[in-house]
Amino acid sequence: MARLFMVETNKLRKIRNKMDRVLLTKKGAEALQAELKKLKSEDRPKVIQEIAEARAHGDLSENAEYHAAREQQSFIEGRIKELEGNLGVAEVIDTSKLNVKGKVVFGALVKLYDEGADTEVSYQIVGDLEADIEKGKISLSSPIGRALIGKFEGDEFTFEAPAGEKAYEVLEVRYDV
Repeated sequence: MARLFMVETNKLRKIRNKMDRVLLTKKGAEALQAELKKLKSEDRPKVIQEIAEARAHGDLSENAEYHAAREQQSFIEGRIKELEGNLGVAEVIDTSKLNVKGKVVFGALVKLYDEGADTEVSYQIVGDLEADIEKGKISLSSPIGRALIGKFEGDEFTFEAPAGEKAYEVLEVRYDV
């Protein structure tokens, strides 16, 4: 009975690991690796020094500098752990090597015509960790990201956004981002 439980647990773990993969563009992965390097080589040593200096001031129970430095250390260590975990399961996709002939796929930069607003907008489809609407990067799992996948230049489509139904036309698809 225990062996059967272990086999089932291992199967579930493999399924969960496949589901937990993190999609990143090459540039996104490089940015996260640079952040991790900075946290480990600059920020962590700096906060350790700050803690040591605060300890030298005496009574730790009433030392605000010490508590602030410890809180900062906790944030840095949490972020390091999060980045290492995500980069450990990341699947990095180099968009410059895609050859899908105008099809919208992960990593593509898509120029759209917003029929409702009569404007053009551009978005790059990225993973959840890279998404930043202000930089024109939308998540693959967002409503518009899901609606765009598989479309081609010239396709018109509608999707249900939180603010209501939106209509777009795909004007251009590029992969050299």
